Amino acid sequence: MAESEKITINISVVDLGSVDLLVDQGFYGSRTDFVRSAIRAQLDKHADQVDRIAHTKTMAMGVVKIGRRDLEAAAGRHERLKLQVMGVLIIAQDVPSALFSETVEAVHVYGSIRASAEVRKAIERMSPSE
Repeated sequence: MAESEKITINISVVDLGSVDLLVDQGFYGSRTDFVRSAIRAQLDKHADQVDRIAHTKTMAMGVVKIGRRDLEAAAGRHERLKLQVMGVLIIAQDVPSALFSETVEAVHVYGSIRASAEVRKAIERMSPSE
């Protein structure tokens, strides 16, 4: 399986009991298998909508890695980046938060972000509060 992220969900005790019953009867290998299967079924059900929305938003899909050289090149062109990612955005550990803030105008990630604590703070400062 590809790299995964851990999530926490709250469900009723009756739903959890139903999941456990299905696992016990061999329909699924574990609670995790059940949840993955349910999520995959919903994503398959909405695949056309996800594709349409992702393509209209000019969004990168998958794993996007941004390094110091990428941002230095953008700074040299006096360019401000708008990063939109569906998947994982990885900001290299050697990227200083000042360079990141200077060259990145906006970040919107549907998935997860991996970055140093300083860059994460810079991302939080540029994100509108919800």
